[in-house]
Amino acid sequence: MQPFSDAGPEHSRVRRSLFGRWRRDTSGTTAIEFAFVAGPFLMLLFGIMGVGLFFFTTFSLENAVERTGRLIRTGQVQQGGMTEQQFKEKVCEVAPAFVDCVNKLRVNVLNFPDSEAIGPGTTAQCLDAAGSLSDVTQYKPGDADQVVLIWVCYEWSLASKIPYLNLGNMGNGSRLIQAATTFRTEPYN
Repeated sequence: MQPFSDAGPEHSRVRRSLFGRWRRDTSGTTAIEFAFVAGPFLMLLFGIMGVGLFFFTTFSLENAVERTGRLIRTGQVQQGGMTEQQFKEKVCEVAPAFVDCVNKLRVNVLNFPDSEAIGPGTTAQCLDAAGSLSDVTQYKPGDADQVVLIWVCYEWSLASKIPYLNLGNMGNGSRLIQAATTFRTEPYN
């Protein structure tokens, strides 16, 4: 075996021979092709999982609001003297276990004489001026035969942790999820 040298046609023939063998070698082709596809594939995979978790959390909160709203609709909350904290605990009992009810969930309950009285200025905002979850909540479950609006605000912090996908709409990168229901209470008196 002779050492390579930069002199003469022998060197260029050996170099072409090595390059030709390298081009014909297909033993690492799959790994290289996967390396090209892995980035977009992982982005798509994480995106699907993130959006799926978002919709699952939203649906779960909507279900919790609907089911606990029945307690107000039938007068169990009003006649039982349920406090705001007790009602929030009822929402948390129905919500999935991964929902951080203590720190990231706000429950608002308002009553109105009729549905026309509900407007943008009549409800508390979920976010404060800084884009964080507001600590202001309202709890007025009303009486029989009144229109009641229940809505929850939840700070979904997983939105800021999903790679390649920016679902956050709050100041800290979290996503605000809201669920609401409106109904007229039954004449339970």
